[in-house]
Amino acid sequence: MYKKEMPQITGRLSSISLVFPAYNEELNIEKSISEAIRVLTQYADKFEVIVVNDGSADKTAEIVNRLAETDGRVIPVHHEKNRGYGAAIGSGFKKSCYDFVFFTDSDLQFNLEEISELIKWINNYDIVVGYRAKRADPMHRKLNAWAWNQLVRALLGIKVRDIDCAFKLFRRKVFDTITLNSLGAMVNTELLAMSAQHGFTMKEVPVSHYPREKGQQTGASLRVIAKAFVELYKMRGRLKRHFAVQQTDKVTQGG
Repeated sequence: MYKKEMPQITGRLSSISLVFPAYNEELNIEKSISEAIRVLTQYADKFEVIVVNDGSADKTAEIVNRLAETDGRVIPVHHEKNRGYGAAIGSGFKKSCYDFVFFTDSDLQFNLEEISELIKWINNYDIVVGYRAKRADPMHRKLNAWAWNQLVRALLGIKVRDIDCAFKLFRRKVFDTITLNSLGAMVNTELLAMSAQHGFTMKEVPVSHYPREKGQQTGASLRVIAKAFVELYKMRGRLKRHFAVQQTDKVTQGG
């Protein structure tokens, strides 16, 4: 008889690093950080909120520095110039030092309280990823996302409903094992593809998604989309080479 999978519910994590990429988020970043501190206090014994200011031209850096001066759990990381979403995520991962690593966007489109739904499963899996149960974006962004998911599934074989959903929780060992190269929007795809190749287990859970109320989205710009396509095909080549090396190593060790 089919037995429904049940999560191994935990009350609190030992420690967690939360990574916020931020580019021109002066209207959202203070509220995002305050909300992160409030929520993580409930779910972790120790935590840090790493904010990666990716060369913002507004007052994002100033706000983050001010908050860091009053709370040592806020860790600022500054890029002198805008390097891209993937580079910001990567800098945050490198800076993180706790047992679990979580990242989300700093534009208030997710409810951080729902990290509890990911924590429920993290004892069962290496990675728990959210998918937007009802995406609160304009139709053209939904269509772009659908087409992108289909392309990535076809080229890389990643069977995930919502590849770019910025609501993901990882065990530390994932980042002790894989190295990211993507500087742009391909970072989520690379993360999941590399994790799959290394045999890390993954669980998907639905999360809420809300319209952006302040600031401007940059992910749908033609420059970002074009860069993502270039990175996708480069990544396909890297993953093929990586897989070939893995197979060679297995044969060598077996012999």
